[in-house]
Amino acid sequence: MLRSDFNFTLPEELIALYPSKERTACRMLCLDGNSGALSDKHFYDLADELEPGDLLVFNDTKVIPARMYGIKDTGGKVEFLIERLLNLSTALTHIKASKAPKSGCIITIDNSDGLQLEVTGRRGDLFLVKTVDDSSMLDLLDKAGHIPLPPYIERPDEPADRERYQTVYSRVPGAVAAPTAGLHFSTEQIEALKAKGVKTAFVTLHVGAGTFQPVREDDILQHHMHSEFVQLSPATAQAVIDCRNSGHRVVAVGTTAVRSLESAALYAKSQGLSDPICPFYADTSIFIYPGYEYQVVDCLITNFHLPESTLIMLVCAFAGYKNTMQAYEHAVKEGYHFFSYGDCMFISKRTDPMDLPPSAKQDKSTA
Repeated sequence: MLRSDFNFTLPEELIALYPSKERTACRMLCLDGNSGALSDKHFYDLADELEPGDLLVFNDTKVIPARMYGIKDTGGKVEFLIERLLNLSTALTHIKASKAPKSGCIITIDNSDGLQLEVTGRRGDLFLVKTVDDSSMLDLLDKAGHIPLPPYIERPDEPADRERYQTVYSRVPGAVAAPTAGLHFSTEQIEALKAKGVKTAFVTLHVGAGTFQPVREDDILQHHMHSEFVQLSPATAQAVIDCRNSGHRVVAVGTTAVRSLESAALYAKSQGLSDPICPFYADTSIFIYPGYEYQVVDCLITNFHLPESTLIMLVCAFAGYKNTMQAYEHAVKEGYHFFSYGDCMFISKRTDPMDLPPSAKQDKSTA
């Protein structure tokens, strides 16, 4: 299955550099995964797509100001992008510097009143760092950190990003990228949906910087996903079970909610459990691409994704390859805005998971 199957032409002016003025004001392209039918709406129309008893599953991770700048004792400049907080005072981080710092290197952080980090080791391409006085890494980030806007938003972070690059229901600090489908929800809209009878549940997946790493292999089956830790509680597992037993739909808010739910469902299946899902507290490196049979997710709310990314592959697996690529073509033609601060889609699942890209069909016929 070739990476190039998932390419499309995106005019640069359709990349959103700022969010919509109001959270719920973004446009929403609705896609029926079975028929391929499209309808152009706005996010404030979401209630029309949901029924009483449907279950919205949100990722309640909170974005931390994960980018910091500092200077080594030698005078060299350093840029940090935290990948994962390991404990109160230690983190795993990407580092940009003219020369990679060695273990024991002390770095003074800009705008921190002299606070310092020590490099203590490496894990592959990432560095282990700790606060010199074992103080809170979160406190240091809050004081000196910058909101880690994605690389395709080519501007410095601004004070407003601390609020808008964050969901209104964010609760657990740890993400270095927002679960962007959730950015469109306002507190008022969530309360109105609850009043309609729509249920809610939460998972926690701290989105890492690896979410922006490109697929470099021509054959996507050779790609290895980065690992992220999922927390899916007994209450959320039971909410999914109850929803499915009552004949209603599980609606994942974002691809991180999808990966959390499907990881837990596959784990339940591997354990021979009768329920379709179970509590799950573990790392996941699940890679969803066309041909994958979804276990528990019935509908998906998601933003528009990068060409050739694992996220557009996940959507193609959900709605069908042909339907998804035609929807993206429509979105470009109609001037939808793309990526983290852009517009979104509401997608119902395609029943047949075997709507595959051309290269996969060729491989199948050859075999």
